[in-house]
Amino acid sequence: MTKPHPKSDVAVAGTEGKTADGGDASVRQCAVTRERLGKEALMRFGLSPDGVVTPDVAEKLPGRGVWIKADRAVLAEAVKKNAFARAFRTSVQVPDGLPDTVEGLLVQRFIGLIGMAKKGGDVVIGFDQVRDALQKRAPGLLLEASDGAEDGRSKLYFLAKGLYSGVEVAGALTSAELGMAFGRERVIHGLVRKGPFAKALKAAYARLAGFRERPELDWFTDQDR
Repeated sequence: MTKPHPKSDVAVAGTEGKTADGGDASVRQCAVTRERLGKEALMRFGLSPDGVVTPDVAEKLPGRGVWIKADRAVLAEAVKKNAFARAFRTSVQVPDGLPDTVEGLLVQRFIGLIGMAKKGGDVVIGFDQVRDALQKRAPGLLLEASDGAEDGRSKLYFLAKGLYSGVEVAGALTSAELGMAFGRERVIHGLVRKGPFAKALKAAYARLAGFRERPELDWFTDQDR
């Protein structure tokens, strides 16, 4: 794995709290659209010593970073218009299929967060288990496989909706992808309890939604876009 180039962040100095000029360090400027957005709406990219643009999904790579809106079309435009070279102020190599690579990394991050929530005892899976959990308390996030049956997911969603307000569904992952978080071949239904893990998963899903379609918008028309 290549290491990022040891330079400071491009958009706004600092990573936490306030910047030297009093600005909010949680806000960055997209190198393509020039929008100033919260970091949760952006993707960070570093530059390896050999000049390769490197996605930094976890935002932990040291060195200079370029921020791009978490959107497949915007990232494709960044590649097409050579935005990385301008932002890094040097010649760069952009790997082929970068948007697809980013999507895969965001899926893996989402799966990893589900696994952490599982270890923390904050996830239940299976139709009956999710139904029982819904009858006890409001969910933080419902997980529904994109290739699951309409009947099961509709029963769980409308049960939740009948009991609670603001029910959110993440439906962009396949049953095989959800299963990876639990060491199973497939998982169709899941529920993440309210708390830090649900909050982190929602933020991760918002980024993923910029690169992968959200089928829950078609399943349930009242889901926020």
